[in-house]
Amino acid sequence: MTSFIDPKTLKSWLHDGGEIALLDVREHGQYGEAHLFYGIPLPFSRLELDAPRLVPRRGARTVVYDEGDGTKVAERAAARLAALGYTDVHVLQGGAPAWKAAGYVLFAGVNLPSKTFGELAEEVYHTPRVSADQLADMLARKDKVVVLDGRPTGEFRKMNIPGATCCPNGELAYRVRRLVPDTTTPIVINCAGRTRSIIGAQTLISLGLPNPVYALENGTQGWYLNDHKLEHGGTQRYADDSGNTDLRPAAKALAARFDVPSVNAQTVRQWADDAGRSLFLCDVRTPEEFAAGSLPGAQHTPGGQLMQAGDQYFGVRGARLVLFDNDGVRAPTIASWLRQMGHDASVLEGGLASGLSLAPVAAPVAPALATIDAQALAARIERNDVAVIDLRGSMQFRAGHIAQARWSIRPRLAADVKSETRQLVLIADDAALAAWAAASELAGISPAPLLLAGGMAAWSAAGLPVEATPALPADADCIDYLFFVHDRHDGNKEAARRYLAWETGLVAQLDAQERAAFRLPAAASHG
Repeated sequence: MTSFIDPKTLKSWLHDGGEIALLDVREHGQYGEAHLFYGIPLPFSRLELDAPRLVPRRGARTVVYDEGDGTKVAERAAARLAALGYTDVHVLQGGAPAWKAAGYVLFAGVNLPSKTFGELAEEVYHTPRVSADQLADMLARKDKVVVLDGRPTGEFRKMNIPGATCCPNGELAYRVRRLVPDTTTPIVINCAGRTRSIIGAQTLISLGLPNPVYALENGTQGWYLNDHKLEHGGTQRYADDSGNTDLRPAAKALAARFDVPSVNAQTVRQWADDAGRSLFLCDVRTPEEFAAGSLPGAQHTPGGQLMQAGDQYFGVRGARLVLFDNDGVRAPTIASWLRQMGHDASVLEGGLASGLSLAPVAAPVAPALATIDAQALAARIERNDVAVIDLRGSMQFRAGHIAQARWSIRPRLAADVKSETRQLVLIADDAALAAWAAASELAGISPAPLLLAGGMAAWSAAGLPVEATPALPADADCIDYLFFVHDRHDGNKEAARRYLAWETGLVAQLDAQERAAFRLPAAASHG
């Protein structure tokens, strides 16, 4: 039987000091339009794929919520979580609209806590900044200045300031002395907007770097809005062997300043056995380092992104986060920020060499779907005896799909096919996503659905035709896509302005409890 709670109860739970996983089970576009401040995006379409990673302890207090529109997505998600072994699951009665009706704020956008924290950090630390025009003048004069882009390489490739070098924020403390050996050279940190520019610059300042350090005001968007040209497809980044431990004493001192505990492997093993607390073991090194070998039971959480988008890596507010590296620089630096964000973050003594080994998080195995190959599907489409349902992202569907296919998504799948008498063939990039959708939404239908083996890649490889429909599905149906975030990178200046206004307006929307949960120093100098 479903356990419902009201908004007032949820609000008290969010601030009672206990662990809580607050899961927004709507699709990404719905989430990004208006959600609770601490809501973790866990789309119903990906529930079984991501829940074990985001909420590894099945006994964690968990609340799910939806659109409150009668589709009962939250109730369906609660039932699926119960089937996966979660024992303390509740549904917010009335969903996000009920939260707002109770007088609480709904927030637009993504990565809310970290973006809000960035604005608060700038307020507290008075992080120095340069405008796009000032930086453009410096570069035009060929001043001695180094521009470091604090985003991951994938984001850097989309657009970058001319001449910038990609060095994600989590790598700055470890790489900056090799990238900028001269201690008098000014350093400018940028991102796409504001948060990582501010946090990256302040990281170097707080570590005591003697160089003049600045955040680029409003990042690449500010650059573009001031009519400066961005580059695309950039590949200039730190060298893999550019790590340097010169700042290890500074990182250790920074961690001590913010009371970051150092814990040994034995303590972490005991924490892993604690049935009452959730634990996340976080490898903050680069993707290449993680792929070359990590500690058993660890997840890859690149340091800059762990600060910027923590809700992609841990879904339990109040959980223990144990960070490690192999250099003694990155983990303590990142942990010092996480403590200021209000998280229970520790650093593993010895890092990669600690010998720690934890059991991996148990993940459910997706039920198998029978498959059909591309040529056989083409023949059956010709006979009109199958209905092709494409479960990929709406933007992928627009870009290219089988002409006879219809787009659908798990929350709507059963309703979309209820009058269909032909056998269903599902298209998905991830076979498990389609299998879980079929298991929960199409259980018992006959004949059983099939899955296109190899997905659209196999269809295209077979030389079969693909159709693009730039306006279908209609924008209103694309509940998985957040236009608000993406349009600002597509040459839309008004979208970029709206985004920056949203970002700078976040702090004003906080209530006293949400603001108090951050642990920034009351006052700070530039050091």
